[in-house]
Amino acid sequence: MGFIAGVILGIAVGLAIIVGLVRSENSRSKRRSDLATIIAAFARMTVEDSRKLLPPEYYPSWLNWLNTHLTKIWPYVNEAASELIKASAEPVLEQYRPMVLSSLKFSKFTLGTVAPQFTGVSIIENGESGITMELEMNWDGNPSIVLDIKTRVGLALPVQVKDIGFTGVFRLIFRPLVDEFPCFGAVCCSLRQKKNMDYTLKLIGGDISTIPGLYDAIEGTIRNAIEDSIMWPARKVIPILPGDYSDLELKPVGILEVKLVQAKGLTNKDIIGKSDPFAVLYVRPLPDKMKTSKTINNDLNPIWNEHFELIVEDVSTQHLVVKVYDDEGLQAPEPIGCAQVQLNELQPGKVKDVWLKLVKDLEVHRDNKDRGQVQLELLYCPFGMESGITNPFAPDISMTSLEKFLKSGVNGTEAIENEKAVIQKKREVIVRGVLSVTVISAEDLPAVDLMGKADPYVVITMKKTDIKNKTRVVNDSLNPVWNQTFDFVVEDGLHDMLMLEVWDHDTFGKDYMGRCILTLTRVILEGEYKESYQLDEAKSGKLNLHLKWMAQPIYRDS
Repeated sequence: MGFIAGVILGIAVGLAIIVGLVRSENSRSKRRSDLATIIAAFARMTVEDSRKLLPPEYYPSWLNWLNTHLTKIWPYVNEAASELIKASAEPVLEQYRPMVLSSLKFSKFTLGTVAPQFTGVSIIENGESGITMELEMNWDGNPSIVLDIKTRVGLALPVQVKDIGFTGVFRLIFRPLVDEFPCFGAVCCSLRQKKNMDYTLKLIGGDISTIPGLYDAIEGTIRNAIEDSIMWPARKVIPILPGDYSDLELKPVGILEVKLVQAKGLTNKDIIGKSDPFAVLYVRPLPDKMKTSKTINNDLNPIWNEHFELIVEDVSTQHLVVKVYDDEGLQAPEPIGCAQVQLNELQPGKVKDVWLKLVKDLEVHRDNKDRGQVQLELLYCPFGMESGITNPFAPDISMTSLEKFLKSGVNGTEAIENEKAVIQKKREVIVRGVLSVTVISAEDLPAVDLMGKADPYVVITMKKTDIKNKTRVVNDSLNPVWNQTFDFVVEDGLHDMLMLEVWDHDTFGKDYMGRCILTLTRVILEGEYKESYQLDEAKSGKLNLHLKWMAQPIYRDS
């Protein structure tokens, strides 16, 4: 009797749990559906709708006045700006024209009858040098834009750009300020931020999808043209008063030295085997300014140790972007993750070693999935800064006279004289040296023995030459102290790496406990330092090291 009652009670409890789970899931589904409906409503909301919902202080009267008068004068703005934009955009489109096309020009270009609406304005004072105005703009326009495209086989294709929707922030810089009307000498125009830009490409009289690759080629060309011509720090300088405004033009302000060291814990994108990762790095996303690393096959913890140079044009607003992909051979590479570093966080002349967590999208701030990490070594060297900053990667420092002559093709005597001048000016040139590595101790190592202890020792390896040394074994300790020093003759310090692997010594073998991988850039620049490094590929533990660099410069043309 008790058994039957227990069965009945169990069935009742099970049914109650199932009913509760079903109701909970239905409730969650309804909340998600309601949230999607609200988000869709916000997506369809216009500027006029937001004015009805938000308090008046968000849309001051003078902003309404600005939009009203822009609507009135828009037909004249359209007529004047359309021809100017067409003339400016065609050379840039031609510069990024795909190889499959022989010609890419506008056959028709007008901005339409719908004026953009300004939704916000901010003023940034630049002292006495100028004033910066940033205008947040929303434009759902009806422009008439037709591209006259000709392929290599002589086929003419009229492609219409329609259904343009744009939201972004335009930057206007009024410089220099003068005591003559209108009180500034020139205006710099640029697109400070591109929040959203949608458009549709339509082949007039046909379907553009019937020509494989054409849509992507044209879309990529338009994207590169916008990035190169108007996206900040690119700008258009419009003189208002006579004068020389060359200082307002876009100019490089420094070099960013990037060493792509390694990555760890990358997401596996392959069904069979492991991903074949490579990285793409850039400050401006233009084809000729992007750097690509080599591919490391079948490895989720790749070591690249590659060096790249990137031009910096505005250190206050630009950032370095690194994107890691899985090489799929003939197919398009599959993204693994991406990360970025703000350049204004870098101290000029100071090496910064960073581990960056990879995310799916730089615009999505909430990404809890573990996609791995990438290690970068960064050094920002501004131009024209006489403050003792040394760029060890500068090509004119380590090149001999013969190498310079072969590279430049100029007169040999002139090259020798120039090289001697560099040597006299840069007596700190380093080609080779002796690296002194002191393995001080380790802390909180993972227990690998049955008794909860370990018998650790460290193997030190120079990666390029594969020269190895190892410490003594410390028995029964998770916090060993070695205080042992090893010297390595390094022929190419800027491109070598130091690897330290911690092992547990056993009578019949050894167990791997973790490792540290270090570049030599910091010790070459600083000469000597002491640091603690977390062990990679280990649950816990860190190594305490002391590194010292003793330079042995070689001036081969002395």
